Amino acid sequence: MIKFGTSGWRGLIARDFTFENVRLATQGIAQHLKNELGNPNSTIHGLKPVVIIGHDTRFLGREFSLAAAEVLANNGLIPLLCQRDAPTPVISYTIRNLKAIGGINMTASHNPAEYQGLKFSTSNGAPATPEVTQQIEAIIQQLQSKEWSTKSAVVGTFQCKTIDPQPAYFKQIHKLIDFKAIKKAKLKVAVELMYGTGRGYLDTLLEQAGAKITVFHNELNPLFGGHHPEPNAEGMAEVSKLVRSGKAQIGLGLDGDADRFGIVDKDGTWLTPNQILALALYHLKKNRKWTGAVVRTVPTSHQVDAVAELLGVTLHETPVGFKYIGALMEKEPIIVGGEESGGLSVKGHVPEKDGILACLLMAELIAVERKSLGQILKDIERKTGEFYTDRLNLKLAPEQKEAVLKKLAGGFDKIGGFKVEKFITLDGFKFLLPNREWVAFRASGTEPLVRCYIEARSKAQLQKLRKACEALVKV
Repeated sequence: MIKFGTSGWRGLIARDFTFENVRLATQGIAQHLKNELGNPNSTIHGLKPVVIIGHDTRFLGREFSLAAAEVLANNGLIPLLCQRDAPTPVISYTIRNLKAIGGINMTASHNPAEYQGLKFSTSNGAPATPEVTQQIEAIIQQLQSKEWSTKSAVVGTFQCKTIDPQPAYFKQIHKLIDFKAIKKAKLKVAVELMYGTGRGYLDTLLEQAGAKITVFHNELNPLFGGHHPEPNAEGMAEVSKLVRSGKAQIGLGLDGDADRFGIVDKDGTWLTPNQILALALYHLKKNRKWTGAVVRTVPTSHQVDAVAELLGVTLHETPVGFKYIGALMEKEPIIVGGEESGGLSVKGHVPEKDGILACLLMAELIAVERKSLGQILKDIERKTGEFYTDRLNLKLAPEQKEAVLKKLAGGFDKIGGFKVEKFITLDGFKFLLPNREWVAFRASGTEPLVRCYIEARSKAQLQKLRKACEALVKV
């Protein structure tokens, strides 16, 4: 079964993610695109049938991309392949910039090296919506029932026209970021590229902004040095050490496909994506005077809500998955949209996560305010109070998982000693408690896990809520 999750179809290389399955999935996408091209009500009706193809630094990325390109060409579509591994946000921008009808990106983002993935983006550069991926899955099932197959060139030998998406993307970033402010501040920056697609992008843009940079892991390594290519506290440890030594004022990092960010403050503290989203909103509204709303996902911190309230900005809440944020960004002016897992985009940019942009925004913020991010957060918290977040990955056997979800679905009047003021089922189960505290539970679609998100207004409260949540899932 080829199933598209929150960010495409992912599988283990050689077990699920095979050339045969990639060709099958691409045929499903090709048929969907041809249906849309023939539909007078479709947004792509009448467009030149160009499809952008890209890949990250994972094993066989280029070869899988060429296999997809061949299937598209056999269907009368025009594949354009990025000439080297390309960041997800760059592919997204290229789809929009070249007015393509969609894009296929071979990436498993921050997943371990043994995984590969196929992500389909629509003509606006956004991740395909569930409605679109369901249509593609239905076509794939029909193809499987007819035992569809295709004759193909020897792996890696198909000839496909290539493009360099970098210059146009750089032009876009120069419009969105105040390079003069960064230049004036003469910043020293530690950069973590995680052996990923961000090399030659984030480091080069920072150099263009006059920053003095120290770069980590900017060479190609499909195994990501034996680690998950995720810029969390652990992934940013070397950067933290360098920043703590005083050799840099800020640490900026990207995941394997550069759609997620990791930020380390002047004292070596890794800042959560929740905090970065709040800071981005604060900066763009206060310093840039941008207008519009803010959007976050269900498990993202209500610190964002507090900053929005402080600045008189409307807040929207969506289910998990940047496709939902992106869809809203296409409909109305959104200053910034983001999620707790490390994704962010802004008004006038792509409806897709962009880690490169997020990192540069934080460099701009410290350059403009002449303060560390921690100091700016303290300034905000003096007005909004403090917020403490945690995420628990609760491993459960399949039957336990079902029982827990059934129990949660019934709702509660209390969680531990905390009164439940509101029960939200927009995505998973979210329980709003007094004083802007809350807990939320979501089942993982890919693992035997229930994820528990907690937000409290003090460390002591966080501990109490953690214990209450752990007790709650014991079946």
